[in-house]
Amino acid sequence: MVALDIDGTLVDRQGLLPSPVERSIGRVVDAGVPVVLATGRGLFGALPVHDALHLPAGDLVVSNGAATLWTSPLQILEEVRFDPGPVIRKVLEIHPSAIIAVEEIGVGYRLNRLFPDGELQGRFILESVEELTSRPAARVIIRDPDAPASDFVEMARHLGLHGVSYVIGWSAWLDITPRGVNKASALQALCQVRKIDPSQVLAIGDGRNDIEMLAWAGRGVAMGDAPEQVQQIANGVTGTFEEGGTAAELDRWFR
Repeated sequence: MVALDIDGTLVDRQGLLPSPVERSIGRVVDAGVPVVLATGRGLFGALPVHDALHLPAGDLVVSNGAATLWTSPLQILEEVRFDPGPVIRKVLEIHPSAIIAVEEIGVGYRLNRLFPDGELQGRFILESVEELTSRPAARVIIRDPDAPASDFVEMARHLGLHGVSYVIGWSAWLDITPRGVNKASALQALCQVRKIDPSQVLAIGDGRNDIEMLAWAGRGVAMGDAPEQVQQIANGVTGTFEEGGTAAELDRWFR
């Protein structure tokens, strides 16, 4: 199996997919090896990339591992949920201006306010905080476009996030999922079902939310522009996104 992060690994910040990456992934597919996109994006942000790569019907890991789906016909294979109430209330105590999004896999998001245009995809439903905390969720996203990312690093320290996993994004963005849920946990469960040994998995990523995946995979490769802590956990480091690092790593194994 080849497990690939999307943002910063397959596409740039503008969502552009380089032709060499597309060609390299085509060679993986031609070799009969399953390609699984494993992303922090929600379902509706991941599907267009899956389609742009002309991938056959297959598995897709979204929302930092909170959900695993089959792409065609679209079917949720696994979804892990938790009680978002304590986290949401604590976040708003510490950071009252935070925008909260509770993800509904396959639907979209329930929010207290809208995110900046283009950051989320799917159907948006505005709700009160009481409504947002009223039922289990696969993922909660905390956002404040007017705050620096360092504020969210500090907030995460003060939250004392027991019982959940969290990842801080490159901007003022905090992803919260059930404890122990990440890309690696979803891929491990998938490998058990598909009878694939993790030693036979090549994973490539560039973000903090890829750390567990890169450590778990038989070969975990960090992009050359990944943060130092991501590079340190990986088995190898390829070139930067601009240098075509993703295609270079894939082309080592698939020609």
